[in-house]
Formats: sequence, structure tokens, C-alpha cells
Amino acid sequence: MLVGVVSDTHDNAQYVEAAVEAFADAGADAVIHCGDIVAPFSATPFDPDAVDGSDADWEFHAVRGNNDGEWALADAVGGFGTYHGEFASLTLDGTEFAVYHGTSEPIVDALIASESYDYVLRGHTHERVHEEHKGTVHLNPGGVPIPGREEAPTAMLVDTASGDVTVRDLG
Repeated sequence: MLVGVVSDTHDNAQYVEAAVEAFADAGADAVIHCGDIVAPFSATPFDPDAVDGSDADWEFHAVRGNNDGEWALADAVGGFGTYHGEFASLTLDGTEFAVYHGTSEPIVDALIASESYDYVLRGHTHERVHEEHKGTVHLNPGGVPIPGREEAPTAMLVDTASGDVTVRDLG
């Protein structure tokens, strides 16, 4: 199974569309947004039925970020996916994922240290992370650029069969 991972898109249509295109081109089976979508209009492009000229057909999951203040966001995502609140524990193709926006470092650290998950996905920091700790892979795809940081926005693709993680530039 191919899982697309994105975070902290903050209503930036350019990066949302680039992520959707990257996931559609790759043939993603599921897409996980690690929070800070911000407004409902920024969620709707992830609806596989809304992807123009594509046969996109993915499950969509999102967790609430600290900037996701519009309660209508849950309704928008619920129209085509699952909005899990602040945390999600997902099993996709027999692979265990913890998804948390990441505003509390101790929680992120505890999820990684628990060794209960194959992948711990998080956002919030806008800094790309790909590291492994005792068999648990910790991923943060980054986010829209923050002034003073040079890191380009990216998304990630996780192949649950091989364990390969690839980074897609969204800039």
C-alpha cells in the first residue's frame, strides 16, 4: 500500500494542489494529513472525486492541528474522509500508524518510544524528519515555509510493503 503524508498546508492552495497531484501521480492508496489544514476549502482538494483528470481513489485521514479552528473542517473532511480529532491510531494494510499534529514533544516522544507503531507521523514544526528508533519510523513531512527557514515544502510517500519513504518537493 502506498500512503501519502502531508502536514501544515495552512490554506496554501499551491502546496495543497502540488501534494494532491503528487499523490495522484504516485497512485496513493491512502492520504494522511497531519494537521493544520486550517479552513474547509483547503481540505476539499484531497477528495479523490475532486482530482481532475485522475483516477485517484484513496482513503483520506486528517488530524486536528493547532490552527484548525473552523469546526466546519470536520464536516468538510467527513464528506469524503475521516477527521480524527487530535490523534489517530490507524491500521493500513497491516501497518500501524500513530498520527498526531505534534504540539507536545513528550507525547511524540512517548508514541515513538512505545514501540506500538510502525510509523509515528506528526506535523507542527514545519521541519522535515525521517528517523528510526527501535523499529518505529518517525516522519514529519514539513509544511509551508516559515520565514527564516530555507526548507522547501514537501510531502512523503510511504510504501508499507517495502518500508521505502520518498520525499516529494511541493515547491
